[in-house]
Amino acid sequence: MGTNVQLKYEIWDPTGNITALVESPVPPAERSAAASVLMQAHPEVEQVGFVCFPEEAGSPVDAELCMAGGEFCGNASICTAAMFLLKKGIGCGTSVPVRLRVSGAAQAVEVTIRRDADGSFSACVIYPPLLGVTARQLSFGGRSETLRAVCLQGITHIIIRPDSCFWPLREDPAGAEAALRDWCPLLGADCLGLMFLETEDAAYRLTPFVFVPGSGTFFRENSCASGSAAAAVLLASESGQPVTLTLREPGGCLEAGCDPSSGKILLYGMTRLLGSYNF
Repeated sequence: MGTNVQLKYEIWDPTGNITALVESPVPPAERSAAASVLMQAHPEVEQVGFVCFPEEAGSPVDAELCMAGGEFCGNASICTAAMFLLKKGIGCGTSVPVRLRVSGAAQAVEVTIRRDADGSFSACVIYPPLLGVTARQLSFGGRSETLRAVCLQGITHIIIRPDSCFWPLREDPAGAEAALRDWCPLLGADCLGLMFLETEDAAYRLTPFVFVPGSGTFFRENSCASGSAAAAVLLASESGQPVTLTLREPGGCLEAGCDPSSGKILLYGMTRLLGSYNF
């Protein structure tokens, strides 16, 4: 990163998936390095995005978000919409539709967001159209199995259940990272997640691992919005019926839904501002 680049950024907490959003203009070629600098300064940060808010009249979007690795990110989209709401000075209780241009998505993404009385923000993300659900024979560590992959725009997720031979990777972050690094190019994915999905006390539990080749990062994430959406997509595709589910994740709960007849995918989440910084 160029030594003269000054970074103005905010850190947000969308269900524990701590996200830094940089508002200063950073050339695309320097974004990965800038993200590394911020993540070193703030070890709790799991991902970095770069945002701008078009000021010209008639702009088709209210904000633009480009993740450091070029992937699509639902949680960062929620945070960007919340930033827009703050900039507009919109008070509590009013739900506002915010149109975003997001890396990895071919069309604008709509986030309906509301500022709550406690200072947090509640949101609903309408996901870009699904690319498909595929089955692929994958091998790692002497094991092989046909796994289901949900291909969303800008990110792909492999859903793993307790009866899978790969379920032990849930407790093996190093192994999960190695598997993701092997499988990502095989699947041609921009970004790849392993979503460990199980039922617990009649509810769903999701443990997310995500590898982003563009930024070289791997995290056992506290929550994953797109992984939650992918779980809803898979369950809806299996049942052929609309699905809405709440997922318990390390950082809290997210709600996701999918209607296979219309193809509509929704994610309900929240975020709160942790602080504003200059670097």
